[in-house]
Amino acid sequence: MSGLHQVRNRGPKGRLPRSAIVLIAWVAALAVGATLVIVLTRGDGSVPGDAGPRSEGSDTSAAQMLGWGQPNRVEDFNDQLTGWELYDGPGHNKNGLRKPGAIKTSDGVLTITGDGEGSTGGMSWGEGQKYGRWEGRVRAPASDPSYNALLLLWPDTEEWPRDGEIDFMEMTDPARQSTDIFIHYSKDGTTDSQVHSKVDIDGTQWHNWAVEWTPEHIVAYVDGKKWYRTTDTSVFPPGPMHLTIQLDWFPENRKGDVKTSTMEVDWVKQYPI
Repeated sequence: MSGLHQVRNRGPKGRLPRSAIVLIAWVAALAVGATLVIVLTRGDGSVPGDAGPRSEGSDTSAAQMLGWGQPNRVEDFNDQLTGWELYDGPGHNKNGLRKPGAIKTSDGVLTITGDGEGSTGGMSWGEGQKYGRWEGRVRAPASDPSYNALLLLWPDTEEWPRDGEIDFMEMTDPARQSTDIFIHYSKDGTTDSQVHSKVDIDGTQWHNWAVEWTPEHIVAYVDGKKWYRTTDTSVFPPGPMHLTIQLDWFPENRKGDVKTSTMEVDWVKQYPI
């Protein structure tokens, strides 16, 4: 092959730039008569047309496996928690407290801690959207029976139960060996009704939890696999919803002294339909 020039420039930390690596691989393939397939990638490791920048666990995310395209919001917890509202007030059903100090980030992981007195944390991701897809990578160690770990969609109107709620990842099992979905709705605007299902899985390990909400269906996924689906539109929320992350305290479930409990979140993403 003619016209091959010596490579002088190197990328970060002494690595050859991607163009040089591809060229060398091509020459080597020609030398042995091999067939070479080159996958072009962006600088962040993503492939054009895929579900956005690669992150830990992306290969088993619903977004990656189902081709959801680019997210319109991403939080990887590496920087300040901008765009989030950290709760500061009474806890779930006015039990205990939700305090900003219960929420910490370190090494790209968000941790919410609930203590022995029912002081815990929750946070909401600003203005939401009507219909869409949301996904988060979560793990939660075995906990006190009184703490539930959740990813959920909450109405932008803050009108509950009238405008519904989708708890697409609620870990009610203290051993974290099963996870629930609850879709809350109200026929009369004041009475809370719900549909429910669960999946058996080890929630103490990292998993990607996702929900897809369209005018026709609500589908829940874990690690890119569908585990729940409903087409009963009578239980669907009527308006825009936003993501929240919560470690909620249910003191009626406690047995003796309450054990400090935690949940961890690696990243969350929101996608348009």
